[in-house]
Amino acid sequence: MERKLYDSELKVMEVLWKRGEVTAKEIAEELYQQIGWSKTTTYTVIKKCINKEVIKRKEPNFICCALVSKEEIQRYETDELIEKMYDGRPDQLIASLIGEKRMEESVIAQLKELIKDL
Repeated sequence: MERKLYDSELKVMEVLWKRGEVTAKEIAEELYQQIGWSKTTTYTVIKKCINKEVIKRKEPNFICCALVSKEEIQRYETDELIEKMYDGRPDQLIASLIGEKRMEESVIAQLKELIKDL
């Protein structure tokens, strides 16, 4: 099962992660409101997600439900980022985040505690 989701697919998945089981029509309505997608565009992206086995379609009414959690996709994407950009070294990702001052001192303190507990 392919876990790589493109931005368009993530938009559909976000609706499902937030709302649970909903009809394709409801997904289309929400994404039209959020980003102006047509019903056809939304249905095309839903079909791609079904083919990737990250969404299950139920009848009647074309009800969609997520087959993967947001956390599972986050882990996959994080692993991909670490492999591609940091030579498989998670410590380099953390060093980059800390070095760019993208973390507040309180977050860094929490990370220190997590590492100490390991």
